[in-house]
Amino acid sequence: MNTSIIATVLAVLLAAAVVGFLVTIYNRLVMLRFNTDKAYKNIDVLLKQRADEIPNLVTIAKEFAAHEKKLMTELTELRTAFYNAQHTEEKTQISNEISKGLASFFAVSEQYPTLSSNTHFATLQTRVSQLEDKIADRREFFNDSVNLYNIGIHEFPNLIMAKLLGYKEKTLLQISLSEKQYDGVRF
Repeated sequence: MNTSIIATVLAVLLAAAVVGFLVTIYNRLVMLRFNTDKAYKNIDVLLKQRADEIPNLVTIAKEFAAHEKKLMTELTELRTAFYNAQHTEEKTQISNEISKGLASFFAVSEQYPTLSSNTHFATLQTRVSQLEDKIADRREFFNDSVNLYNIGIHEFPNLIMAKLLGYKEKTLLQISLSEKQYDGVRF
């Protein structure tokens, strides 16, 4: 009789340990997923502010750079696509494209001294540059969160539960080659 009681107690303890282990894995995966979502929402606000500044930049620049219409159109289309995007992955890709477009836009603006000296343009350019700095900081935090999430869903035994729950890898925000290049200061 004592052995059956001991065996039952051990079985219950083992079952409780397994359930506790599975709950711990599940909770960690949920925490990692929500951290990546929170990190993106934190930069989403800045990305929206940046997208809101684009029409002002485009309006001022149109007066000075009519032949650069293609770039202005692309920025406007990307802004619209950003607002219409429903998923984080899609917004991430569009954000990367907007960053490339803005880098090109500012490079074009350097070719037009009149445009660069316009106070409204200069103020907006400063505002967008400040937003870009803030976005860069939040991108780093987002990428750290995504990296931890991606590692978490590939670690064993988390991998098993992550697959059962349908967790998929998330995409990092990327820096384009043009953003990495430095052509020196131009006057």
